[in-house]
Amino acid sequence: MAVAEGIGAALSRGRTWLERDRVLAPTLLVPAVAYIVLLVGFPFLFALYLSWTDATTGNPFGRFIGLANFALVFQDPVASRALRNTFVFTLTAQVLVMVLSNVLALALRRPFRGRGAVMFLLLLPWVAPVSLSTIGWLWILHARFSVLDWALRGLGLLPPGANMFWLGRPDLAFGAVVAVHVWRMLPFATVVLLAGHSAIPQDFLDQAEVDGANLWQKYRHVMLPLLAPVAVVALLFGTIFTFTDMTVVYVLTRGGPFDTTQVLASLAFFKGIVGGNLSVGATISLLLFPVLLVAAVFVLRAARRAEVAW
Repeated sequence: MAVAEGIGAALSRGRTWLERDRVLAPTLLVPAVAYIVLLVGFPFLFALYLSWTDATTGNPFGRFIGLANFALVFQDPVASRALRNTFVFTLTAQVLVMVLSNVLALALRRPFRGRGAVMFLLLLPWVAPVSLSTIGWLWILHARFSVLDWALRGLGLLPPGANMFWLGRPDLAFGAVVAVHVWRMLPFATVVLLAGHSAIPQDFLDQAEVDGANLWQKYRHVMLPLLAPVAVVALLFGTIFTFTDMTVVYVLTRGGPFDTTQVLASLAFFKGIVGGNLSVGATISLLLFPVLLVAAVFVLRAARRAEVAW
């Protein structure tokens, strides 16, 4: 009996201890902090260590060489091109994603017959494995058996027997990479904006319609200000995903032709893993960090100002 009473008292003290805000909040944060430390913090610190050494896959610890890897990367024309491509790729893709997702969100805002089927087809690029869906695009853009070229020939836009060689020409290859990435990211941004549309009070739109506002005026003066915080979140995540993505480039072009579609993430992989030069690969990957940090801070501040204004 005494033992049972002691266990009950201990459990009661435990509940009282956990009910304190100063204890409960940090306790609930422990799993998230552990996840960040183990899966984000440790790889980042290890990459920082590798960038100061001459580590390779045969010798993953290497010897200390200071800033030699950074000097090598900054003098490499391929790395400079990859950095420029990364910015152009991210900016172009995100502009197209935000514009097209706004159009789709407006079109899908009101229920209509077949809306569920349209939503299902819209979500397929996002839920399908990215490597599998990109391999499908690899066939669509094939140099000899491109179904897109076949369609263009059928429409009379290409001479018989002609091919565009989408992935063999630098200008077309980069455009193809951007188009496939936009196709992949568009469902995510559309769903986020649709969630924002569902939170807009219908009374605001009805009042604007009574005042004589057309669709563009309602969108510009009513919907857009209320959608700003949600749109900023979609833009933030889309920017991070795009800036760090290498799957589309790896499957479609492997950075070619002549490294014209190389981005920082793919170049770090080819240098560090395929080429076996871990230190240079880690150095290139670290170039992503300051840009993403600045972008995250800027976008989050913009979101906070939008929320305050709303």
